Amino acid sequence: MRLANIRLNGRTRAARADGDTLVVFEDELTDLLRRPGWPDIARAAGGVRVPAAEASFAPLVTRPDKIICAGLNYKGHIAETGRPTPEHPFFFAKFPAALIGARDDLRLPTVSEQTDWEVELTVVIGQPVRDVSAADALAAVAGYTIMNDVTVRDWQHRGPTWLAGKTFEATTPLGPYLVTPEEFPPGEVDLELTCSVNGAQMQKSRTSDLLFGVPALISYMSQVITLLPGDIIATGSPSGVGGLMKPPRFLKPGDVLTTAIEGIGELRNVCR
Repeated sequence: MRLANIRLNGRTRAARADGDTLVVFEDELTDLLRRPGWPDIARAAGGVRVPAAEASFAPLVTRPDKIICAGLNYKGHIAETGRPTPEHPFFFAKFPAALIGARDDLRLPTVSEQTDWEVELTVVIGQPVRDVSAADALAAVAGYTIMNDVTVRDWQHRGPTWLAGKTFEATTPLGPYLVTPEEFPPGEVDLELTCSVNGAQMQKSRTSDLLFGVPALISYMSQVITLLPGDIIATGSPSGVGGLMKPPRFLKPGDVLTTAIEGIGELRNVCR
């Protein structure tokens, strides 16, 4: 099942993909995920149909309780930074105001010229989970989606923590679809992910290059805090970020940022 969050008639509403159309629900996706038995509700729901090509995609989850992002979690990216391999997962957070939809304009900060890209497989939690083992962690996954963890590099490095550079308003595309786990082979997913700027490929990797996989990330964070339906966990970026190119390359007004993951779809955002 593939679910989306779209804007229709002044409201944000969940929708289920059915071929080239979207079947629109009454609930917004955040609310749907918090209803007991939401997968059965989503499969059975009917409503008006909207062509997917014409839909205005909202951020996939508009009101998450938490946006948790893993840093330094691809072996290739760790190598390009020259940093030591982490012994434990490393996390930072974003705020919901950073999120935009799959086709929304990306707002480049006026206070920096160092806005960078980071394609990331992203997990949405589908049930409350606390102190879960890695062996049982995938049961908490509502589905998988795409985030570009757009980062303002100079602000990221102004201090020892990364929050300021990671959560500028209207910079983080999330979507277009939540793809439920049964759409993939059982167990941990191994998917190709890419990021392009104006059609030129900047990043290409597979999620099998993750240092800490999805079950490990969920298990680790669940020891810290209860994960709730609608919570977002971005799993980290592979190599190929602009700030580590020689010379560095950053996003500029008019650039088209395309972020894609095999089996999920793509984000296409114009920088303004």
